[in-house]
Amino acid sequence: MLTGALFAVRQGTPTAAQCDPSVSPQAPQMTTAALSASSSSSKPPSGSPAAQAASAQEIKEPQPASVTTSKTSENLLVTLRGPKAPGQSVYLSNRGNSIRQHQGILQEGFIQYGIDKYHDTDNPDGIINMGTSENKLCFDLLHRRVLQCSLICYFVFLSNTINIPSLITFEFFPLLQLTKPDMLYAEESLLQYSDWRGRRFLREEVAKFLSHYCRSPRPCLSLCLPCDGLINILLTYINTCVHALYVFFCVADAILIPTPFYGVITEDLGLYSEVKLFHVPLECETNGKESRPFHLTVEKLEQGLRRAKQEGLNVRAVILMNPHNPLAEIYTPQDMTAFLEFAKRNELHAIVDEVYMLTVFDESVTFHSVLGADRLPDPQRTHVMWGMSKDFAMSGIRIGTLYTENRDLVEALAQLGSFHGLPGTTQHQVAQLLKDRDWISEDFLPVNRRRLKAAHSYVTGELLSMGISYLNSPAAMYLWADFRKYLRESSFEEELSLWRCFLRHKVMLSCGQAFSCSTPGWFRIVFADQHHHLELDGIKNKKKQPPHTVPQG
Repeated sequence: MLTGALFAVRQGTPTAAQCDPSVSPQAPQMTTAALSASSSSSKPPSGSPAAQAASAQEIKEPQPASVTTSKTSENLLVTLRGPKAPGQSVYLSNRGNSIRQHQGILQEGFIQYGIDKYHDTDNPDGIINMGTSENKLCFDLLHRRVLQCSLICYFVFLSNTINIPSLITFEFFPLLQLTKPDMLYAEESLLQYSDWRGRRFLREEVAKFLSHYCRSPRPCLSLCLPCDGLINILLTYINTCVHALYVFFCVADAILIPTPFYGVITEDLGLYSEVKLFHVPLECETNGKESRPFHLTVEKLEQGLRRAKQEGLNVRAVILMNPHNPLAEIYTPQDMTAFLEFAKRNELHAIVDEVYMLTVFDESVTFHSVLGADRLPDPQRTHVMWGMSKDFAMSGIRIGTLYTENRDLVEALAQLGSFHGLPGTTQHQVAQLLKDRDWISEDFLPVNRRRLKAAHSYVTGELLSMGISYLNSPAAMYLWADFRKYLRESSFEEELSLWRCFLRHKVMLSCGQAFSCSTPGWFRIVFADQHHHLELDGIKNKKKQPPHTVPQG
């Protein structure tokens, strides 16, 4: 399917000019050499995005940091919303108007996808979503484990009602033996108010689950539930965990974050607080010092911190993602220890997002959680987040968990829990799922990894056949791909035009500026979808393409 959209793109490169009449046909052609899977050989863009973002002044230091209120973001917002952007409402405050008028690139793409969503039979000419990081490969596994329990209850009901022996029911319906009735359960207490940090039975299961899969050297209860269980707090998904952590920070504070990064963090900050994100740009180019593109080092964090202080900002924290979004890179234990030591030296809170920790499909690579470390450099300032949506392909189950040894933080977050509490019945279902270690380790995770690997192999093969480079990473459900050769010029406006061109061809991707990438032309491609969705090239452009096969993982 992606190949079909690019086939039309390649017919008259540069495509952005064809799809967007606002792009001048006289714009100079940018020549970009192909980037290998581990290095870049093309020339750097003529202008840094941070320079476009922060001000019109000439900035001498390369890649100065930008904050969420950059002029680039404002200009792109106008471009995105155009004349349809809502005006100021007399019924709302300035803050209310700002929230109402906000729409980022990721939001706009998802809205258009929602209006014209692809369906195999109902809307075969709709938009295929390769931009939202969702795993659509394992519904059958989840259906057997989570949903078909109603079927077993129905047959149990029949056996009791019309005197069919239970033995006969289970002998003649072997499918029922795959299902688990433990998910259908409701007692009075589950429908009532409870501890806003999460019910104890679920916090205990989450603690055991993470202690096992993070290979913690400490007993699970002493790690996560000492005495009164203050260490583990559950909230409505990771986004809530992120902005809830801002109880540490004041309006004048800032948080270091390497770019590119998961774009919705900007909304987590901008819509709920006025804490600034201070960017630490990672370059796509390699040089004498760099062995691979977008490589995060302690030196870059130190440089970013110095620049922030020079601008008068009070940096209080650093955000680290492992595995990374959108780079899909896995940092080694030595890398993470060095980053945490940097945070300790500078008395920064380290907010560690490990939401993809089990989504590693290369069996030769091992993910190491910071919870598995023998010693944390600064336990009181290290806070780890995890959620159900990625590792369990359940993005609709909005549950996130925050682990910290800082009791003051947990007590502060508990005051916010009533705004982000979880339904009791949902907590029960998730607890039952997490305690089913056999199903997780022997059924779900192996099959999920094989399917992710097969989908990754197929999409990367298609990209390579078209000469499109990407970062070859062993984890997550997306690729970070280099489309710079399709830009007429190295600008974010041109990148946005190419992004719109994909949408016109019914393909939704996520462009680099949505992740605050410092170089135009990079896109995130989500490959965790059914194979027939990934190969819809002929349908999308009414042009027949050779059939493809997915390598078996």
